[in-house]
Amino acid sequence: MRRLLPVALSLLAVALLVTPARAERVVWAPCPGALAALECTTLSVPLDYAHPDQGTIAVVVSRRAASDPAHHKGVLLINPGGPGGSGLAMPRYIADHTPLGQYYDLVGFDPRGVGASTALRCLKPVGLASLDSRPADDQFALWAADARSSEDACAQAGGGIRPFVNTRDTARDMDRIRAALGVPKINYLGYSYGTYLGAVYGSLFPDRLNLSVLDSSVHPEWIWRQQFLEQASAYRSDVDAWASWVGDRNGAFGLGVGRAAVLASVEQIAVAVAKSPVGKFNRSVLDGTVGEGARYRPLWSDLAQLLAAVRSGSGPALGDAVGAGLALAQRGLDSMQAGVFDTVTCEADWPTDLSTYYQDMRSYRDNFPYGYGVLRAAPTTCTYRSYSPVEAPVSLSRNGYPVGVVVQAEGDTQTAYAGGPAMASRLRDNLITVSDEGAHGEYGTNPCATEKINRYFVAGVLPDSSSVCPGSPRPDTPTRAATLGQSVQNYLAALAPF
Repeated sequence: MRRLLPVALSLLAVALLVTPARAERVVWAPCPGALAALECTTLSVPLDYAHPDQGTIAVVVSRRAASDPAHHKGVLLINPGGPGGSGLAMPRYIADHTPLGQYYDLVGFDPRGVGASTALRCLKPVGLASLDSRPADDQFALWAADARSSEDACAQAGGGIRPFVNTRDTARDMDRIRAALGVPKINYLGYSYGTYLGAVYGSLFPDRLNLSVLDSSVHPEWIWRQQFLEQASAYRSDVDAWASWVGDRNGAFGLGVGRAAVLASVEQIAVAVAKSPVGKFNRSVLDGTVGEGARYRPLWSDLAQLLAAVRSGSGPALGDAVGAGLALAQRGLDSMQAGVFDTVTCEADWPTDLSTYYQDMRSYRDNFPYGYGVLRAAPTTCTYRSYSPVEAPVSLSRNGYPVGVVVQAEGDTQTAYAGGPAMASRLRDNLITVSDEGAHGEYGTNPCATEKINRYFVAGVLPDSSSVCPGSPRPDTPTRAATLGQSVQNYLAALAPF
């Protein structure tokens, strides 16, 4: 009997974690500020689901009620990704860009640790290393020291909540949201990291999930370091495709005939701005610009003209080009988040041997310089994780909820394409591939994918088991150089907010 006691206690602990969430009485009121058109409420959820009597944290939820109650189809819970993205505005975004607000109560939330919910606030350490897309070997130790300093700063300010800011507990919070809404099942739409969150929810609570769409999926086997390494390879694939396109149009851009010649021109410009930056436009900015610009097909002409203007080093187009390049490079950096991002991604073990990172940094610096590839290989806070995760990552499966849809763009750099087919295979979901496309987040922006997903959510009709939608078209003719900066700024402003 004594030998069986630990097993019995373990089974009891598991039972406590999967017991249906009790509905919390909620009071809705207009959300503050710019979200006043939505309703908001605050839920109390256990910090530690294994010990719910040891404190609670707040999760803030937003809602937009269905505009056509007569054709109401239930609740659609939405997550924009991150990890660390605020989801309170997502009901408004989906209502503005799709017809789903007519049929569903659209529900968003700030996950634990984020925004208006009980926030994980880390101190900001003093930076030791400067941003360099191609750092010398003797700079690697400073990068590692920066990562250790960031982890130490988060350990100081993260208090007792850091071990519980993870995907599994966020999925449990989602089930508390479901219970508070008084529905037996939710429908789900997740972008980027939100795809993994949705897959975890379905694995933990299969009887409480109905329809699901996972847009721009992470790879179920790449949690988490490999996911970031693959981003660098995705950037390089987009740059190679762009260079081939430009190389077929040497008469328009003058960067060389063929892919190899164009890439050689890019490297010549990189050497030049490394020696003599044009304002803030240096080699690191150039590498960021090329990576970020090449992923967006409508900007291919703009990127080629931008580089031609920087190479010329003078003329009225130069200032316009530099401004456009800085905007592209900054967008690439903005996708690298910290705080909750650096905590959730530590839920899986990372290498602790610095030689592993340094070897990868050398390779990625040389082979994947565009889009800050070396940053994807560098040490992070997870290298020096100062706490032990309470539980291992969830093993993903679909067993008990309907077939869902995975959407993946071929050139997506934040979630590389292979993640989509792999997630669809793991969950036995249907796959929509958006061809020749580098944008991240297709539902609400790509007309073909949006139409297929609308039919699924509104009529319950699945797309084909595997189907293809065309991505944004490549430009036909060069953009006029005088409008280069505005063209880039307008395009970036119109991109989906995830």
